[in-house]
Amino acid sequence: MSSGSAGHVARSTDRPHAETNGGKPVRTSSRAFLRTSDGVAIDAVYAPGAALYDTSATPSAHPVFVVAHGFTGAVDRPHVRRIAEAFARYGGVVTFSFRGHGMSGGHSTVGDREVLDLAAAVAWARGRGHARVVTVGFSMGGSVVLRHAALHPGQTDAVVSVSSPARWYYRGTAPMRRLHWLVTRPEGRVLGRYGFRTRIHHRDWNPVPLSPVEAVPRIAPTPLLIVHGDADGYFPVDHPRMLAAAAGDQGELWLEPGMGHAEHAAGDELLARIGEWSLRRAG
Repeated sequence: MSSGSAGHVARSTDRPHAETNGGKPVRTSSRAFLRTSDGVAIDAVYAPGAALYDTSATPSAHPVFVVAHGFTGAVDRPHVRRIAEAFARYGGVVTFSFRGHGMSGGHSTVGDREVLDLAAAVAWARGRGHARVVTVGFSMGGSVVLRHAALHPGQTDAVVSVSSPARWYYRGTAPMRRLHWLVTRPEGRVLGRYGFRTRIHHRDWNPVPLSPVEAVPRIAPTPLLIVHGDADGYFPVDHPRMLAAAAGDQGELWLEPGMGHAEHAAGDELLARIGEWSLRRAG
């Protein structure tokens, strides 16, 4: 596809709802293919969530949560849908598949150009009428929301990063050594394509993108929440502590006892706390 403005809708499907809000039609759920600034088609879903049913306020009074999934996730995966349903109690929700994942185009760059995918999703979320946007990312998506907030200031009103690495090329755990094999070896990329339905780019990063820990100081004054499990099998607790130290007073760290990695380990109670934090901090 040719390049265009981020968030441009290439194709969409609106799903009408019969209810009204104060006599005005409520916003409807929809699915669209968004075009990133470098021309990749991104599959995205919007659900109005709490904005649909709260008749005491206009829908724009509610925030919209833009959810950035982890590596090998996709918008239709059950664990991503569960996250979306949890945040729908607090506002609208936009979920999307990163490039190379699900029905989105392109190939995964494992956290580099995925920032452009998130920028397109955030622009689309703003276009749904919400005044406040909260980006919430998990694992690879956690690193992407940090880098997006640093590289695109003013696009988001609060940032939540769950189970993110602090630095690139980490191979200190067995799961990360397996992931590096998957990404860097031709046979690994074949397994990624057919075993995990993830198309991985064959080229190395050039140049190496801004790392999460380098991005964090640039996020201020946007509120930042860093969430990590002390039983994470991918990234040990020195990663969130590095991120929190880089954030200083502007960031908040929740080190969750017994929690593992990313979406699968995020329980309902934690997701509710994240939703409530977002309502308080997004302004």
